[in-house]
Amino acid sequence: MLRFILPVTFWFLLDLYAFLGLRTITSKWSPVAANAAQIIYWGVDLLILAAIIYYGYMGKFELGPSKQVDWLMSMLIISIVPKLVIVSVLGMEDMARGVTGLFAFAQKLFGFSETKDFIPERRTFISQLAFGIAAVPFLGLLYGSIKGKYDYRVHRVKLKFKDLPEAFDGFRITQLSDIHCGSLDDKSAVMRGIEMANAQNGDLVVFTGDFVNNRADELDEWIEHFGLLKARFGKYSVLGNHDYGDYVKWPTMDAKAQNMDKLLRNQNKMGFEILLNSHTRIHKDGQSIVLAGVENWGSRRGFAKYGDLPKALEGVSSNEFTILLSHDPSHWEEETLSHEKNIHLTLSGHTHGMQFGVEIPGIKWSPSKYIYPRWAGLYAENNRHLYVNRGFGFIGYPGRVGILPEITIIELQRA
Repeated sequence: MLRFILPVTFWFLLDLYAFLGLRTITSKWSPVAANAAQIIYWGVDLLILAAIIYYGYMGKFELGPSKQVDWLMSMLIISIVPKLVIVSVLGMEDMARGVTGLFAFAQKLFGFSETKDFIPERRTFISQLAFGIAAVPFLGLLYGSIKGKYDYRVHRVKLKFKDLPEAFDGFRITQLSDIHCGSLDDKSAVMRGIEMANAQNGDLVVFTGDFVNNRADELDEWIEHFGLLKARFGKYSVLGNHDYGDYVKWPTMDAKAQNMDKLLRNQNKMGFEILLNSHTRIHKDGQSIVLAGVENWGSRRGFAKYGDLPKALEGVSSNEFTILLSHDPSHWEEETLSHEKNIHLTLSGHTHGMQFGVEIPGIKWSPSKYIYPRWAGLYAENNRHLYVNRGFGFIGYPGRVGILPEITIIELQRA
C-alpha cells in the first residue's frame, strides 16, 4: 500500500504546485474560461488515477506490460513530464521571490521600510513562460506516441576485418531487436518496417532478443508478419530478458515452462533458428564463419544470467571468425571483451535508447547512457566490436522521441 501512496502523493504535490502557475495565468481570464481550464487540468489527472486504480484492482499490472497498460503509462508520462518542467521554472521564480521577501522583511525589521507585503506576487509572464517551455516535451511525447514509435530508420555500418574469410567480403547482416509484440498496435505500420528490412537484401537476418513482453501468445497474431523476413543464409535469434516470462506471476512453474516452449515453437514457425548458448556455422563458397548466441545475461541487478558463453563457444577454435548474438550489451563489457577466444563482433539490443533522447549530427544523448555506457550504435575496444541496436518496438511508454526504431545493416568487409 505504501508503494502506491508515496508515488500518488508525489504526483498530487507536483500537480498542485504546477496548478499555482495555471491559476496565475487564468486569473485574468473570464470566470467561465478560467474554471474550464482548471476543471480540465484536474479532470485529466483524475481519469488517469481512476484508470490506475481500476487496473490495479483488476490485476492488470500483474499480467505484465500490455497495450492498455502501455497507453496508460503514456498518458501518465505525458502528464507528469511537462509538469516537472513547469515546477522547475516556477521553483526558480519562487526562490527569487523568497530572497526578495527576506530582504523586505529585514528592511521592515530594522525600520528601513513600512511595507507589509514582503513576498511579491507571481508574475504572469513567468508562469506563461513555464507552460510555454513545458509545451515542447508535451508535444514531443504526444508526437512520439502517435508517429515516432513507427518511424523506422535504417542504420548502415561497414566493418573491416583482416581475418574475415574472403568469401564473406561484402556479406550483409540485417539485425533487428526488441520487437515487443505485446505492445505493437498497428499492423500496417509494422509491415512497412518488415518491408524496409527485406528491401535491404541482407544475406543473414539476426534477432537479438525480446520478441514479446512476457507471454508467448503475444506472438500469435504476428507469426505470419515476421515470418515474411527473408535472407539467403537464414534467420537466427536469441532470447532477451522479457522472453522468459520472469516479470509476471504464473500459477505454476509448469505453466511458465509451457509458455517458454510455445515461444520457441512460435519463433521456429517464423523461420528462426534459436541459438540457446550454442553456435552454428554459416557456409559460403567453401568457407565459413561462426555465429554464436547466448541466452540473456545482464550485469545489472534484476536481470537474470542465463547466458553461458563458454558453452556457446564450445568447439569453436580461436582462429575462426566469430559473431556473437547477446541481448544485453553489458555482457560484452563483463565477459566478451576478456574472453580467451576472439569474438570479432557482438550484436546486442536491450536498451531501446530508453526510447527518448537526441540524435543529430554532433549530438548523441539519451538518459540510457547513465545506465549503460554502451547504449546505441557501434563501439570498439581491443579490436573487438559491439553494435547495440536501438530496438524495433517499444514497451512501457508506447512511443519514441528522438531515439527512433531501428533496422541495422552491417556489412562485413575484408581489410
